[in-house]
Amino acid sequence: MSVTAVTERLGGFLANRTTRRSFLARTTMAATALSVAPVDFLIRPGTAYAQICECAPGFDCDCSDLCCDGYTQFCCTINGGVNACPTGTFAGGWWLADGSIYCAGPRYYIDCMGECQGCGCGGGSFCPSCDGLDCECALGSCTNRHVGCTEFRYGQCNQQIACSGRIACRVVSCTPPWVLDPGCGTVAQTDDSTANHFAPCQGGPTGAPAVGMAATPTSDGYWVVDSGGGVQTFGAAAFYGSLGGIPLADPVVGMAATPTGHGYWLAATDGGIFTFGDAAFDGSTGSITLARPVVAMSDDVTTGGYRMVAADGGVFDFDAPFYGSTGGVPLVRPVVGMAVTPTGTGYWMVAADGGLFTFGDAGFFGSLGGVPLVQPVVGMAATPTGKGYWMVAADGGLFTFGDAGFFGSLGGVDLAQPVVGMATTTTGKGYWMVAADGGIFCFGDAPFYGSGAA
Repeated sequence: MSVTAVTERLGGFLANRTTRRSFLARTTMAATALSVAPVDFLIRPGTAYAQICECAPGFDCDCSDLCCDGYTQFCCTINGGVNACPTGTFAGGWWLADGSIYCAGPRYYIDCMGECQGCGCGGGSFCPSCDGLDCECALGSCTNRHVGCTEFRYGQCNQQIACSGRIACRVVSCTPPWVLDPGCGTVAQTDDSTANHFAPCQGGPTGAPAVGMAATPTSDGYWVVDSGGGVQTFGAAAFYGSLGGIPLADPVVGMAATPTGHGYWLAATDGGIFTFGDAAFDGSTGSITLARPVVAMSDDVTTGGYRMVAADGGVFDFDAPFYGSTGGVPLVRPVVGMAVTPTGTGYWMVAADGGLFTFGDAGFFGSLGGVPLVQPVVGMAATPTGKGYWMVAADGGLFTFGDAGFFGSLGGVDLAQPVVGMATTTTGKGYWMVAADGGIFCFGDAPFYGSGAA
């Protein structure tokens, strides 16, 4: 019987006798132990951890060293301090851990998989011979976990990439993976034993990542919000308060400015709403269990209320008319953003693959559904006429539809951090993009008022 068959049978055995959470922790470790010492694990007593003592080839490490514990090193340690998947890798899956001392809520771990370079998987799932990785202790030290050694993939991210390399490193964050990379799904795997894993980073950027932005009604400034609810102001955008330093049940995922520009709302992934300035509180879903997390919000220009949209396309409206949703409809990729028509009597929703959904008086002017993308779409904005819209991808690629003009993009530019959102000028002849490090990129008649990037 093959090791794979034994792993599958063992997983079924454990699934019937454990909770889902402990099942994941055990099967993940069991799969690692089986790949390292299959016979010892099956016929000798002891935990799976006890069998994992195979360090990277060529390294004379002790079983007590981190390089031998079966886990992979954090990306920020080997990526110049940047807590993101390095060039030549992609997010292949993730899990979470509760009870971490580093996060107010769950702590998330994203596996960055090596990209296959010039070869395929030969009918399998992995291409270790051409992923550009070497199995070694990170930075050449036994005190660091290994890199490039593990052929394992959870698979909730970028499922369009069926053939991958080994795990290069892991991104760790208090922000949900589907916020950092819209190519990731929201089905959770859990391993609480990793809650307090730690690795020192090499002096890279710190703090919560930016998750969105909003422009003033007169385009003379803009706000940038991060996942911790911290708000930065630029140009004439006034500061009305933030959640910076306040422990949150769930991270902030987006913001919207009031029609007057004298306030703003912040929305969290659980649908919690936080108001500042003249932004009125009309309700939230903070106390409701959602099928999928909230991913974006927008104001309603006719009522002064607001809407939120979840990853499954479910729409939650507060003092704003409801025109429909995709909640309960199976989607190819999760919804990542929304925009409201100028009349306020309709809205668009966009999915990570560029698929578009229209409601109310929102017209359909085209989409990217079925078009291969280099990076997933992360947001959208409507033109002032309502007869067109823009979509922006994580690499800063810009796609125009209807009367939306093209004024430039970041496609092909090597970015330090992915783009997470955009905003447009009132003329419709320019737009801004914001990256996860707070960097601002201006196009057309969109002025530059500053950024949060170093």
